[in-house]
This record gives sequence, structure tokens and C-alpha cells, in this order.
Amino acid sequence: MPSNPLVVLPAVRSIGLMTPMTWLVLAWRDMARAGWVSFAHGLALSLFGAALFAVGHHRFWLLAGALSGFLVVAPVLATSLYALSRSLERGEPANWGVVLKTWLNWQNSHVNKWGNDYWCMVQFGALLALAASGWVMTSAALITLLAPVPIETPLDFLRHVVMAKEGWLFELWLALGSLMAAPIFASTVVAMPLLLDRRATLLQAVLASWQVVVCNPLPMAFWAAIILGFTLLGLGSLLLGLIAVMPMLGHASWHAYRDLVDASVLPERDPVTPARQSGVSL
Repeated sequence: MPSNPLVVLPAVRSIGLMTPMTWLVLAWRDMARAGWVSFAHGLALSLFGAALFAVGHHRFWLLAGALSGFLVVAPVLATSLYALSRSLERGEPANWGVVLKTWLNWQNSHVNKWGNDYWCMVQFGALLALAASGWVMTSAALITLLAPVPIETPLDFLRHVVMAKEGWLFELWLALGSLMAAPIFASTVVAMPLLLDRRATLLQAVLASWQVVVCNPLPMAFWAAIILGFTLLGLGSLLLGLIAVMPMLGHASWHAYRDLVDASVLPERDPVTPARQSGVSL
């Protein structure tokens, strides 16, 4: 085994085309067991989306990019959902204590370790936020400069961009969005669960995600289509659907990581102690 940790990658498994459907079933089981703690994540995302709409409903040229860009950083926002699924998997309580520990633990005595601790998740989140910001600006500039009339409302976007009889603005907008989304999906499909579960570097996590996509192109394309379809359903239901969609996709992503990656070559970030295995509180 290479001594350089940057080249030590976890093994990747091949899966069947319909395996992503199993992840959704397991996600609903986790949501039922975690209860309102899980659904609260979806409610928070729904409320944030409503706030975005309230601020930008008369500037839809900006809102379209902001909503889609916000979804780019969703893998980071779902980190505590991965932790809840991991706790349920270990037979531990899945409560607000798990959520708080997930978001605050990286601050404890890890200030100067930028390689193999929770700062990796912060770095990854910053990179995704940067990508989302870039898309917001690109989307806004594209629609503002090329739309035949000012786009201020969703109806304007639908009438003059989506259903325009002349021009290729909507197709160009979709193509640019897909061009950005494809490498981001390939880089994030298992990266955040891996960083949560194991002491991996950011490079290891991203390369593992790319390995997963390369080894399972059709199942991963199906998984991407499922994510897109449910996300559009959540957005199209006046954001109310996101209350269930967001936790479902978050929990399902944890099970995707478990099925796709054998990370035993990397040390656990939060090992299970004998006391925890026996149900004794530490």
C-alpha cells in the first residue's frame, strides 16, 4: 500500500441499475425512526427557499440562479442527515445531540489540522459555495443580457425564456447548468458521507466520488435523475415538498455511500467504542 495518504483510495463496489430505489426505501425507514429531527431539515430548507422567493420574486433572473445554485451546496447542508443515518445504523439515538455534534465537533482542537479532520468538510463546503455563487452570477448575466424583455417574475421566465419561439436562451441556460452540475455531482456523490465517516482528505473524497461514477455510470445517471426529479417536485409544490424530499435524499445518500464504497482502508472519524456498542452512555 502506498505510504502517501493522498493516493490511498477506498475500494468502490459495482451496483445494479435499480439499486438507488433501495436507498429511497431505506431513507424512508430512517426518516420514520428519526422523526421530526429529520423532517426539521426539510422544513428549514423550505423556509429558506421561501425567503429567497420573497426577496427575489420581482427579480426572477436572479432567483432562478439562486435557487439552482443553492442546490449545489445541498450535499453539505445534508451532513447532519448522514450523521443521523449513521447513528441509526449503529443502534445509537438519532436526536438533536447528533445534529449539534456534527456541526460543532470540527471546532474542537482541530484548528491547525487542515488535512484529515472536520476542516475538510468546511473546505469542501466553501468550494461548493464558490461554485454556486459562480452559477448564480452566470445565470443572472445570461438571462439579463439575452432575454428579449426584462425577466422579473416566474411568468416572465416561463413566457420569454422557457417557451420562447425564437432563440435558444433556455437551451443555453440548461446546457450551462448541466455543464456545471455534472462535475459537481461526480465530485460530491459520496464525498461528504465519506468525510463524515472516515479521516479522509478532501482529495481522497473527491477522487472516490469520481471512481464511483466511472465504475457505475448508468446507476449514477439514474440516481442523478432521481435527485433532479424529486427536487423539481419539491420546488414545484410551492416548496412544501422539500420538507420530505430534502431528508429523504439526504438519508438515501448515506445508504448510497454505504453500498458504493468500502472505506475500511481509512481510519474511522468517530469510532464505535465498546461502551457505545453496549448502549452505555459516555
